[in-house]
Amino acid sequence: MRLAARSAPRAAERSAIVAVAVAAVAAFADAYITQPLLPMLGHEYRISPAVAGASVSAVVFAMALSSSAYGPLGEFLGRKRVMVVGCVLLALATFACAFAPDFRALVALRAIQGALIPAISAVAVAYLGELGGKRDLGSLVGIYIGATVTGGFFGRVGSGIIADALSWRASFVAYAGFTLVAAIVLALGLRERRVPREVREGSVGHAFAGAYGAMFRHIGNPKLLGAFLAGATLFFGFIGIFTYLPYLLTAPPYSLSTGAVAWFYASYVAGIFTAPIAGRLSTRMSRQTLVAIGFCIALVGLALTALESLVAIVIGTVVLCIGMFAAQAIVPTYVNVTARVAKGGASALYQAFYYVGAVFGSTLPGLGWEWFGWPGVLATCGASMVLGLVAFAVFCRDDV
Repeated sequence: MRLAARSAPRAAERSAIVAVAVAAVAAFADAYITQPLLPMLGHEYRISPAVAGASVSAVVFAMALSSSAYGPLGEFLGRKRVMVVGCVLLALATFACAFAPDFRALVALRAIQGALIPAISAVAVAYLGELGGKRDLGSLVGIYIGATVTGGFFGRVGSGIIADALSWRASFVAYAGFTLVAAIVLALGLRERRVPREVREGSVGHAFAGAYGAMFRHIGNPKLLGAFLAGATLFFGFIGIFTYLPYLLTAPPYSLSTGAVAWFYASYVAGIFTAPIAGRLSTRMSRQTLVAIGFCIALVGLALTALESLVAIVIGTVVLCIGMFAAQAIVPTYVNVTARVAKGGASALYQAFYYVGAVFGSTLPGLGWEWFGWPGVLATCGASMVLGLVAFAVFCRDDV
């Protein structure tokens, strides 16, 4: 009897981890559907690279704006409820993208997608934090980050393959179906951790205001601010490289097809393995050291793509992914452990900073491309990563 009693909670926790992972795959696949399709969209709508990049930046801009709201919502409405409803609405928005009549409509619908994705991404780490204590959180977050990497991989590679075989609109239909499945898995696999007192007593507005205030007080913590800046600058450099890589590879001397370019995003597979490993290492090594190592590896990968060789570019993107996801597996854990109160708000605020970095990373390197070609993209992205490395080293000196 005692063994059965112990195994039941463990089975429920495993189901919850699987459900969160599946939802993360779906959400981040939806986020990056258009990234390998930019040249295709540019040709169809006769728009410049920087304008085509709006189909990516619209998503991350909406994610940046909306992420801060989901932490407080999860605090008092319940994290399961927020994630399930958000995932269902995301499936509908993704399906609607397939029927966008023009590029403006597509960008608007992509923004709606971006506003819904944080229902999962801004709440998941706080939910996982309730499953395990400080000791297990690094491993759980590593699994979650691995799932987001998997989603980014399938979103980019799968959409390119589907678009080559059918059309870019078919990519949205396929991923909408997968997102709906993920919502069902969430509904069946998650347990609501608690019923907040404020909801039972009907004081939702007061609770929301209190949760929001607690969240923004985290900005006054130098350690958390350093982590927020590190996440923003890291993602700026990373998304800048992968957003404008198709323009490099579809132009001479490479002249690759959209389907062939999509396979360059297979470098994301490196992150699927790197993130869980980094999460486990965080229980034995200083988080500051691991983050610094991740930044440095990412910068090496970025530099390798400057070489005029497809082999060097492949190796460079793999190394970039290893460094990026090694650091990204650690920084959210650092935020959760450092925040003494309102952990959901701290995670949501980190997500907001993270995607603000993505907003600029999906647009400013496009200007670098238009003015200086690929070296302009590398200079912009590299400068951002160096800034993030310095910010984390200065503000986050003491481990927690």
